[in-house]
Amino acid sequence: MRCSRRTGRVRAVFFDAGNTLLQVNYGAIVEQLGLRGIRRTTEALAQAEYRARVRLDPHLAPGASTESQSVAGYYFRYVLEELGITDPEVSRTLAEWRRSYNLPVGLWNQPDPQAEEVLVRLRREGVGTGVISNSNGSVRGILEELGLARHLDVILDSAVVGVEKPDPRIFRLALEAARVAPAEAVYIGDLYSVDVIGARGAGLEPILLDPAGVWGERDCPLAKDLGEAVALALRG
Repeated sequence: MRCSRRTGRVRAVFFDAGNTLLQVNYGAIVEQLGLRGIRRTTEALAQAEYRARVRLDPHLAPGASTESQSVAGYYFRYVLEELGITDPEVSRTLAEWRRSYNLPVGLWNQPDPQAEEVLVRLRREGVGTGVISNSNGSVRGILEELGLARHLDVILDSAVVGVEKPDPRIFRLALEAARVAPAEAVYIGDLYSVDVIGARGAGLEPILLDPAGVWGERDCPLAKDLGEAVALALRG
């Protein structure tokens, strides 16, 4: 089945936060690996993280919270395995470090290099913008700290509104807040089972970020970065 296509002009583009407008602090992980005598580049780590997203996706069936410790544990373990790191002791100590790092925000504390540019472009085009994120209540704070919140009309954090993607209700809350119909909106995210399935369930057109071309054939548009995703959204 192909994605449904809009027949009119897009009036709002919503984004995921982590791995979309916000990036993992790859440098912090590389530093921790170095302290343990493991040398990896940030580019190698980024490529491993992209592949880990695809491996994580089967764990994200409806009912599995992306904010649970078990899901986070799978994700981080897959990142390390994709880097060729399988020593259980290294995995354990790095997992402990991750759980205590930069609370409550955690590792997603870097803006995507294109984030501000695409948000400014959408505003210039007269298109509404928003974030729909599964998070722990910290999304608005980090977006404000990074200067991105001022470019957003709607910010929904699952811990605040009490419903989590892929439940279509959180997308409907965003549509109501932006005063747009589902067919007038696009959602851009990084996980198929959470972002694509969730957005589609609420009637939005989804676009899946695939920076390394690892998602394979999917029944929705794929984009290598935010710039390409927003261009797709505006073209319809």
